[in-house]
Amino acid sequence: MTLQNNKEQLIKLGQAVDEQWLISEINRCIAKLKINMKRFGNQFPSACGTNGVYRIKPNDDWTNGFWTGMLWLAYEWTNEDVFLEQAMENIKSFQERLDTHFVLDHHDIGFLYSLSAGAGFQLTEKEVCRTQLIQAADVLMARFQPKGNFIQAWGKYGEPKEYRLIIDSLINLPLLFKATELTGDRKYQEVAEKHYHTLINTVIREDGTTFHTYYFNPENGQPSHGATHQGNGDQSIWARGQSWGVLGIPLIESFLENASMPQIYQTIVDVFIENLPKDLVPYWDFDFNDKQPSDKDSSSLAVVACGLLEASHVDGYSEAKSLAKGMVYQLGEHYATTLDEANEGLLAHGVYAHAEGKGIDEPNLWGDYFYFEALMRLANDNWKKYW
Repeated sequence: MTLQNNKEQLIKLGQAVDEQWLISEINRCIAKLKINMKRFGNQFPSACGTNGVYRIKPNDDWTNGFWTGMLWLAYEWTNEDVFLEQAMENIKSFQERLDTHFVLDHHDIGFLYSLSAGAGFQLTEKEVCRTQLIQAADVLMARFQPKGNFIQAWGKYGEPKEYRLIIDSLINLPLLFKATELTGDRKYQEVAEKHYHTLINTVIREDGTTFHTYYFNPENGQPSHGATHQGNGDQSIWARGQSWGVLGIPLIESFLENASMPQIYQTIVDVFIENLPKDLVPYWDFDFNDKQPSDKDSSSLAVVACGLLEASHVDGYSEAKSLAKGMVYQLGEHYATTLDEANEGLLAHGVYAHAEGKGIDEPNLWGDYFYFEALMRLANDNWKKYW
């Protein structure tokens, strides 16, 4: 009964979400961003906070697109030039990073460039954003492994010990679909579809749970085995990994002709909701529960809320929007940094990499971004996603 009970609680919570609440939360987020902008300048915040404060860094991490994406969200909502100008300054930095191939030997090119160049082109139609997106898509394409039909996640291309994909890659694929839309060249979409097909048939277990990462034989490309990098164990369910599945599948299906949600999608969502604890915000890995607790990961719930809102447009999951409303309300009422002015995050109580002791019970950029995106999606049913 846990699944049904959790659904009922989420739907009940979601009934409190109205226009006034959404506007208030969006304005709170924007006010926090304005303060942060003054400190960050043309640099970037670290992936996660330390005691609620982001370190200031150059553009050298996989998470910097989330910061720029929040600037675009704020610009879209307010139409204030201060956000546009800072976002375009960031675009210059992202171009420098491409031109020097600086810390780009990984698959997170979509996380970086969909939310910077992609969002920028959508909102401004500036040619610099268009050409940057296509250049970034070429970088991601160069990581495709024909032996195995997948985009290599990490490390130098072809490195045997890194011959694998990870479930996070679902959110990088929209960059390739967008490149096909902008150029008319189907090579980008064809690679995205091949990777998507491989991922669906490997990293997702038959019971709808997910591996974090999946290895292939570098000699012949045959699937080898699933494992974890950030979860509690190779056979555990890493909460954020499961959340990437909830969001990534409807994102990809929205680009496909004659799309129909994979049958396993219903189960993937069920697994996430069924494993939610009493307060409906997940522990960082589903090995943990209220009887055996650990640290919460608010960012995972923000990702799932966006996933359900995306799925609601294709009837991908029953009562998806009502469930997402409940998730967003619970985050806004109990996990937002409303009463903590010193905390630079939008959401508190996230986890980056628990095994490494990184970003535990701290804000992180993806949690902040996806919470803001979920608010924007709820405030405008016709909101055009940046992915």
